Amino acid sequence: MISTSAPHYPVCTISNPGRVRKRNEDRLKVSSYRLSALDPTPAILAVLADGIGGHPAGDIAAEIAINSITRRVSRNLGADRPKTLVKAITAASREIYSHGLKNPSRLGLGTTIACTLVVGGRLYTASVGDTRIYLLRGKRILQLSEDHTWLREMLDRRLITPEQAANHPNQHVIRRYLGSPNLPEVDLRLRLSMTESDYVSLQNQGTSLAPGDKLLLCSDGLTDLVKDSEIYSTLHKNEMDRGVDDLVELALDRGGIDNISLILIKVPE
Repeated sequence: MISTSAPHYPVCTISNPGRVRKRNEDRLKVSSYRLSALDPTPAILAVLADGIGGHPAGDIAAEIAINSITRRVSRNLGADRPKTLVKAITAASREIYSHGLKNPSRLGLGTTIACTLVVGGRLYTASVGDTRIYLLRGKRILQLSEDHTWLREMLDRRLITPEQAANHPNQHVIRRYLGSPNLPEVDLRLRLSMTESDYVSLQNQGTSLAPGDKLLLCSDGLTDLVKDSEIYSTLHKNEMDRGVDDLVELALDRGGIDNISLILIKVPE
């Protein structure tokens, strides 16, 4: 792909360390392209990484992830866009793990990842961990990605209730992350309905975006403190810059216990 000076859809980003953490371990990157010298189709690659708290050098892991993924996707997109994302994410995981082996003080570093690739008006997603991807469409907010956490597994297996899940001590236990000794499974499910099967969610890759759609990538510093309905109402009633600013302020007002990062992409009306 060939880099361009500006994305074909409006994009807004923000990252705040919060009120508790000593440093910001979130990293984000948005890049714009056209497919080739012969194909002017525009593309946007958005990547958000959340360095795992409690692990050494989470910020380094997140930095490696966004740069590695962006570099690999931009060099060789290929016709199979989801496969390209998987290959780039698994390569980034290897790179992070290798960095830890070469730097013993950082051994065990890790990060979550969320990626969206918009080619023309078609959307592709991939994620590992609990950094989320949302679609705001019409009067709905849809969580397109899945959380790879202990809590989500217990809820899916109906071993705990939603009431028990609230403020559970294991709510931040991550089941998949980049930098682990074994390569994580990259999740390509793009969930457009809570009732659809995993097979259907996988077939949703390349779904067409509609005028007025908003894509939101965000770290759990936001979603731990702000409800989906509040995310929707805040972004729905405000311009992009004001909306993301207000969401960060809302999380900060509720304690700002983690880093807070957002990438917002809007399809023009």
